[in-house]
Amino acid sequence: MSLSIRQVRYFVAAADYGQISQAAIELNVSQSAVTAAIKQLEVSLGEKLFTRSANGVALTAEGARFLQHARNILSAVNEAVRSPLSEDSTQQGSITIGVTYTVAGYFMPRHYARFRRTYPRIHVELLEMRRDDIERDVACGRIDLAVMLVSNLRDQKAIAYETLLRSRRRLWVPPEHDLLSADLVTLEDVSREPYVMLTVDEASHTAGKYWEQTNARPQVIFNTSSVEAVRSMVAAGMGVTILSDMVYRPWSLEGQRLETRNVSGDIPTMDVGVAWPRNHAVQPAAKTFIDFMSRAFGSAIHDYPVD
Repeated sequence: MSLSIRQVRYFVAAADYGQISQAAIELNVSQSAVTAAIKQLEVSLGEKLFTRSANGVALTAEGARFLQHARNILSAVNEAVRSPLSEDSTQQGSITIGVTYTVAGYFMPRHYARFRRTYPRIHVELLEMRRDDIERDVACGRIDLAVMLVSNLRDQKAIAYETLLRSRRRLWVPPEHDLLSADLVTLEDVSREPYVMLTVDEASHTAGKYWEQTNARPQVIFNTSSVEAVRSMVAAGMGVTILSDMVYRPWSLEGQRLETRNVSGDIPTMDVGVAWPRNHAVQPAAKTFIDFMSRAFGSAIHDYPVD
C-alpha cells in the first residue's frame, strides 16, 4: 500500500468541505486532480471513503475512521516541517492549562503526551473546567492557557487565541436510515425525525443558533451531556443528531454502527484552539506550548507579551 501526502491532504479537504469543487478551490488545483487523488487513495486502502451525489460527497464509515488518521498524518508532517530539527528539550517550567469536557476527551490526550515527550522538564497541569470559568481564569491570568472550543469564545478583548482545528458538523443516523438515500438533507428533513440533543460544552446552545435560521425545530426526545449516550441512542435507532466529526466514531459502545450525512445550510464548524491572556505576560513555558501546538497544526505563530 502506497500513500502520498498529497492524496491525504486532498482527502481531508474534500471531507471538510463536503464538495470536490470547493476543496479544489481551497487547494488551488483542478477538480479532476482532487477526484483522481481520492480514487487513488481508495484503491490503495481498498475501501470506499466517500459516497457521491449531485450535492457533494459524504464520508462512509470507513472514510470517517480514516479521517482522524489522515489528520494525524498531516499534523505530524506540519510539525516535522515547521519544528526545528533539534528541540530544546532542556526547557523547564510549569504551566496550567484549562480544558473543556469535549477537548479533554476527544482532542487533548495525544497532543499532551507528545508535548510531555518533547519537553519532559516542563510540568503541565490540566484542569477540566466550564467554558465560562476558563474564560474568567485565562483573562485574569489565574491559569496560563486554555485548549477549548474557540468558536464559543466570548471575551475576545481579554483573550487571544489560535484556531487549530475546524471540525465539520454532520448528521448522525443509524444504518439504512431513510435520510442516507436522500439526494439532499436539510434541517427541515432532520426536524421530522426524533432528535437526541447533546448539552455539554454548550452544544445545545450552538445548535439553537443554526436552527433559529430556519422555520424548523428539532423534535428533541432526550437531552444528555454524554456523547457516548448520544452515540448509543442514535445507533439503536432512537433518533438522529447533528454533531462534529471530531467526536464521531462509527461504532457505539454496544458495537452498533452509525453513519453520517452532510446537511445543507449554514451549520458552523466546531473550532478547537489554544487561548491565552491578551493583557498578561505569557510565560516562556506557556509560549513553548502555544508554539508547539501551532506547529503541529500548521497555524500562524503570534507574538506574545513575555516576561
